[in-house]
Amino acid sequence: MKVNEKINKQNRKSITNNLVLNSSIIVLIIINILLIITLLKNLSFNSNADESAIADSLKPRIQVEVLNGCGVSGKAEILTNFLRSKGIDVVNLGNYRSFEIEKSIIISRNNKIRSAEKVASSLGLNESSIITQTNPDYMLDITLILGKDYNKLIPLNKRLN
Repeated sequence: MKVNEKINKQNRKSITNNLVLNSSIIVLIIINILLIITLLKNLSFNSNADESAIADSLKPRIQVEVLNGCGVSGKAEILTNFLRSKGIDVVNLGNYRSFEIEKSIIISRNNKIRSAEKVASSLGLNESSIITQTNPDYMLDITLILGKDYNKLIPLNKRLN
């Protein structure tokens, strides 16, 4: 009987060990499945965000310089902030060589007239304020010279704001 008892004891111990190992394996499999599901959800969410970011980066950004030609301090900065809020990339802000500009002017530097029209429209300027001066040395699309008619522009018009 002692041999049988010894064999039974070993069998029970072996069964217990197998049960513990099998349970551990099942728990690890469940954890791995949950991790894979979470990873797949995050990848699909991030790929949509990445696609959106890539699409945004592929959109042609309008690059503009804003020059103050009216001589009134602070107006060009307000205009710059307004354009940036519209997704227009203002790459330079400064003063024009003269403060005697009567009407605001949009100068298309690369024949992308649609870009100039978009900027003009967002400011409330008509197409007659757009001129073309193509210059391959300029690394921007548009030069906007703010004139003394600044109070007619949408972001600077106190009646509209």
